[in-house]
Amino acid sequence: MPLPKRIIVTRFSAMGDVAMVASVLQEFCAQYPAVEIIMVSRAFFAPFFEGIRQVTFHAIEPKKAHKGLIGLVRLKKELSAYHADAVADLHFNLRSRILDLLFSLATIQVRQLDKGRAEKKALTRKEHKVKVPLRPTVERYADVFRALGFKFELSNQLSNKLREIPQAASELLNNSDRKKIGIAPFAQHSYKILPQGKMELLIERLSQLEYTILLFGGGDHEYQIAQQWSERFPNTHNTIGKFSLREELDLISNLDLMISMDSSGLHMASLMGTRCLSLWGATHPYAGFMGYGQQPDDCVQVEHPNRPSSVYGNRPCDCDGVEAIDLITPEMVIEKIIATT
Repeated sequence: MPLPKRIIVTRFSAMGDVAMVASVLQEFCAQYPAVEIIMVSRAFFAPFFEGIRQVTFHAIEPKKAHKGLIGLVRLKKELSAYHADAVADLHFNLRSRILDLLFSLATIQVRQLDKGRAEKKALTRKEHKVKVPLRPTVERYADVFRALGFKFELSNQLSNKLREIPQAASELLNNSDRKKIGIAPFAQHSYKILPQGKMELLIERLSQLEYTILLFGGGDHEYQIAQQWSERFPNTHNTIGKFSLREELDLISNLDLMISMDSSGLHMASLMGTRCLSLWGATHPYAGFMGYGQQPDDCVQVEHPNRPSSVYGNRPCDCDGVEAIDLITPEMVIEKIIATT
């Protein structure tokens, strides 16, 4: 069977997962420049795919035009206009599987993501954990293209994509002699977030060491916290709510280092080719969500038999009376930064 020439790729959420898909598609399109990709995801994530020449972005509106079964039938009709010859389902949730069925009925070949649920359950269960590194998520994404017949290999190397600094941020980064560190201190689940007091100490220390610090990621509540930090500590700037996603990526591409929880900040740094120190508590890099091209030595964590308690960080992880993320100290992060920057 000939290789597909035009592939519909589906991944609707979450932010970090979609950023990982973009990293994989960058490599795939470089290795197969004649293949066209129709990327289906939420409109907000479109900037992740800008600059990948062969990618056409098609937005899904799950709460509006594409809500429910009727909406998915409408989406299938929209996507059929691209005349693709294959579907790569990199999500494998209810919506994507219904869409897969609709395309299969139209005799379009479909390949689906293997999420490795059994292995992840064994890794995160409370007793008798099987604590071994699982297949990286980016390799699971690549496996879907391999199932379509492509000989596709991931380099798993960072490739810096230095972009122009947004004009509104030029004053933040006007000191070219000072190292620039981004910090994404928040995450969807509290069990992945370094306690606020420790984060304050980390930011204070980095400020004293005369790094320029940019704070990323969050909504109104997180904005208020980051704004307080930016007002308290010199050389510290709050970017939350002030820049578009595209502009945030521009900023991240100009950083010397990113510091992030196990969250989208890590994967946005990878997409821009920026080194990232990632902090891990209730989750663990073994689950396969380490940043693309990032190094294991840059994962800041304290090993404990109870870790990890979950894949997504939505369950507590008690480590002898201490939440797993609270085992990390600001000093651990500072020492690694000083030693390697």
